Order: sequence, then structure tokens, then C-alpha cells
Amino acid sequence: MIGILDFGLGNIASISNMYKRMGINNIICRHDNDLNKSNKFILPGVGSFDNAMQKVKKSSFFPILEHKVLKEKNPILGICLGMQILFKKSEEGQLPGLGWVDGEVKKIKSSNLILPHMGWNNVKIKNKVKLINNLTKNTKFYFIHSYVVKLKNKKYEILETHYGEDFTSSFAFKNFYGVQFHPEKSHKHGMKILKNFCEI
Repeated sequence: MIGILDFGLGNIASISNMYKRMGINNIICRHDNDLNKSNKFILPGVGSFDNAMQKVKKSSFFPILEHKVLKEKNPILGICLGMQILFKKSEEGQLPGLGWVDGEVKKIKSSNLILPHMGWNNVKIKNKVKLINNLTKNTKFYFIHSYVVKLKNKKYEILETHYGEDFTSSFAFKNFYGVQFHPEKSHKHGMKILKNFCEI
């Protein structure tokens, strides 16, 4: 069962509806028991880093999530800001991130760029893992962000995108996965990502 984590941070209904269109069972997790019914988790995110960390850490079900992903090794997929808070820290805020993945979050170098980076952009496949099965080299996803993740070890990068600079648009590390784009806004290609996550 896919558990979509509701910390008040993202497009919860859009993700749930996309799964429903594919006939895949999912539950929006707002209580302890919701997490206990799930074996894979999606952490969406929209907004600022510190606000996201405050909401996650103050949630009554955060300790259960931590146990599920750190002890039981259940897969978790972070989307956009949800991916960024998996890392140790961000230039956007003062609070530490979850620190589940080694690296940090940096602002896009923007001397001649409009921020946020918003709209459709190509991804380049760097490493093949199940999360990106059936993607082609010309696949595009929908982005809206001003910050990017910097992995401590680039070998965990699976997709790369260019906007002024090359940046990691998806990674896979142990049971942790992340995408900088919004699969729930990326039509058929986003649907592939969400479906692939179910099959990990």
C-alpha cells in the first residue's frame, strides 16, 4: 500500500488521484494507523525548507515514519521540497534537514536566469534503476524550484537536468528516492515514475 504523507506540504490529492487512475491502492497518511497500513511512502513538498521541517518534526506520526524508513527500510520517495528535506541542510533555511541522505541543498546559480526554474525540462539518464524504468532520453518533466540538491556521492544520481548548470533531478540511495520535478503534474511520464515506485 502506498502511503502519501500529509504534512500539509504538497499536492496530496493530485498524487492520490493519479494512483487511482492507474488502479493502484493508496492512502493519505494523517494518523499513526495510516502509516501502519503502508509499506511505501511518498513525501510531497511545496514551500520553504524551514517551514517544511517544522511541520514534519512536529507531526504526531513522524516517529513512526522514522522507524518505518530507518529501521524497517520501507522505500520513501521525496518530491520537490520533499526530496530536499531528506538531506542535511539547505541554503534556503536555518534548520537542519532530516539528514537521511548525505548532501545539502543549494540555490540555483542565477546570474542570467529567471527563478524559480518553472516549466517543462528534459532529463538525462545517468544510472538505470527501477524508479526510471521505461523512460527515454527525451523525456520531459514539470519543474518549479529555486534550489537543487548536491549529493555527497554523485554515484547515486539517476537523472540530471540542465538549467544554467547541471543538477540532480532524481537520485536513488538505499531505500531513499527523490525527484526534483513534480510527477503528479507531468502527465504520462510522471505516471510512469509513480507506477515504478510501486514496483520497487
